[in-house]
Amino acid sequence: MHRDPATVPTSAGPVVVHRSGSGPAVVLLHANPGDSRDFSAVLPALSEHFTVYAVDWPGYGQSPPPQPPSSATAMGYALLVPQVLNALGIEHAAFIGNSVGGYCAVRFALEHPGRVRALVLVNSGGFTRPTPPGRAFVRVKGTEAATRLLAGRLSRRYLRRRNRTVAEMLARDDARRDDPAAIAVEAAIWRSFNDPAHDLRAAAGGLTVATLLAWGTRDPLLGRDGRRARRLLPHATWSPLPTGHAPYAEAPGEFLAVALPFLRRHTRAGA
Repeated sequence: MHRDPATVPTSAGPVVVHRSGSGPAVVLLHANPGDSRDFSAVLPALSEHFTVYAVDWPGYGQSPPPQPPSSATAMGYALLVPQVLNALGIEHAAFIGNSVGGYCAVRFALEHPGRVRALVLVNSGGFTRPTPPGRAFVRVKGTEAATRLLAGRLSRRYLRRRNRTVAEMLARDDARRDDPAAIAVEAAIWRSFNDPAHDLRAAAGGLTVATLLAWGTRDPLLGRDGRRARRLLPHATWSPLPTGHAPYAEAPGEFLAVALPFLRRHTRAGA
């Protein structure tokens, strides 16, 4: 089932993509921080039905950071999605995107709707209503000093359930504290959340592809944004889950129970 990872060239440097399974293409886009291993609990089940492409964003997993690392932005990562798909020869795909990965998946779907079979948005970025306290938090978290201080600590607040997968995610987050380039990338991505270009609310009404909102409602960061995403995307299927920021890791069985039927239904044309 598992194959060697592919390294594809992009404008932000090499990006590593891990491929497994067979069938219609499903692309996994992880959060900030994180990497493709965050999806390990659901990967076997997904790979039974789909060819799964799990991306490591630049500066995460096996992908080297962009140069300089402080140049990373959510908007810049969104531009990499078509580059990765084109390099791999993928014309159509479904997407599972968490946090910044969800933001990037929505951007791609808005700009290339004909290439997207379906979206599974998991506590996606881009739907937050800016407030002075929220913008202040992003400014502070966007400093490298705060990001280093909070490495392994903030994630313990927003990942609400504990299991082996979550423990491994927390350990990787802890380890990032001692990697200056990793800290610089994470902080830079956080800073970009205050950029008006990161706000999807005005554009969301133009999203036409089949969408599942698989939302962890106990997420202190983006949990409430699920309601806003639901209002902005009235055609979407709403599936709240009693987890934190990463339902696919925290409650993989519950996540698969809603995501698998949705993906199978909407990728049949691409099988």
